[in-house]
Amino acid sequence: MVYLPSSLPRRLGAGLAVAALTVTGVSGLISSPVQAQAKKPATAPAPQEILLVSYAVTKAAYDKIIPLFAADWKKKTGQTVTIKGSYGGSGSQTRAVIDGLEADIVGLAMAADVSKIQQAGLIKSGWESRLPNNAVATNSTVVAFIRPGNPKKINGWKDLDNKDVDNVLANPKTSGGARWNYVALWGSVTEQGGNEAAAKKLITGVYKNAEVLPKDAREATDTFVKRKKGDVLLNWETEAILAKRNGEWKTPYKIFSPNVLTEMPIAVVDKNVDKKGTRKVAEAFARFLFTAPAQKAFADNGFRPVTAEGKAYAKGRFQDVKFFRIGDLGGWPSVDKKHFSKGGVWDQIFSQTR
Repeated sequence: MVYLPSSLPRRLGAGLAVAALTVTGVSGLISSPVQAQAKKPATAPAPQEILLVSYAVTKAAYDKIIPLFAADWKKKTGQTVTIKGSYGGSGSQTRAVIDGLEADIVGLAMAADVSKIQQAGLIKSGWESRLPNNAVATNSTVVAFIRPGNPKKINGWKDLDNKDVDNVLANPKTSGGARWNYVALWGSVTEQGGNEAAAKKLITGVYKNAEVLPKDAREATDTFVKRKKGDVLLNWETEAILAKRNGEWKTPYKIFSPNVLTEMPIAVVDKNVDKKGTRKVAEAFARFLFTAPAQKAFADNGFRPVTAEGKAYAKGRFQDVKFFRIGDLGGWPSVDKKHFSKGGVWDQIFSQTR
């Protein structure tokens, strides 16, 4: 967890000086000073603390955004707010919230994970309509990190289905980013006119060629970049941008086409904020993520912004590619049930690859 306390003062004091009242009569000027009642010093709202639960690769962005919000909220309301952050695989974070981690806000890798928290009775229905852009604050896509010189000649999705290529990608059971990897692979076939049998064959081959399945996107990056395992890594575009910025990876990444435009939602956890009395601050933070400062911070940390102002700011930073969306595959409820439920397509593939 990351603790980001505010350094701003907790209380503001105010005192007022009041002048005497003068009364005038017809027979002459009569001064009659009246002492006004002294007002009590204005008091800032009591400090509050909220918990943001998000997926692993968002930490760098939120490390910039949280102080911006805290300062803005302090200026507007006088209240000091401290926002803790918990980061990990989106699937694992979802289960943690359902099991009792008292998140005020969740920022997860896919709507399907938020829906699971809703089904557990923690988030009210209609959460998508409470924020702009159906509550999707950022976009990204799936990219390939490839070893310098591209010795295995990896230039497209089909090249990953090769027994001589060692793929690195996270586990779809624990990582939201990994499910987007899976969807990108599936759609690369079906969105080009191929049938589901061909899509399943491709994904089976890709995962057969994966020696390990890290638990989340950040661990997958560490496996490939720091431990130097594998020939190619499938991961968030965000991870590739940050790795390049940090000097961890200098080889240009590849974006295969067609590709999926990932959509990552924000939601206030109703049951928790009502219990803790933090709804006002939590909702304000969720809305802040769609403001210009937050969208710029997202863009600076590898996420594709979703607002018009954010997109204008980020123009030219991200590669153009032919995208499809999860809605083109039936939406997350349908995809999640078909592919990731018990006995679904992923379980069938996993049993053939492990």
